[in-house]
Amino acid sequence: MYPDCEDFARTVLLLGQLALYADMNGADLDFVEAVSPSLAVSLPEPPPGTFPEDGPEYPGEGW
Repeated sequence: MYPDCEDFARTVLLLGQLALYADMNGADLDFVEAVSPSLAVSLPEPPPGTFPEDGPEYPGEGW
């Protein structure tokens, strides 16, 4: 098994839960703003095969 699969999945799950929390009434948006960038930066490289190799190029590439 790819070593970062579990970390990647856990971090994506936490980001999703944080987004749901941010939409709740009474959510502490200062907490959300403080935690979300750190959580996003902590994402490991996605596991192999997560993105198709033959997919479209990034829109800014090759210009």
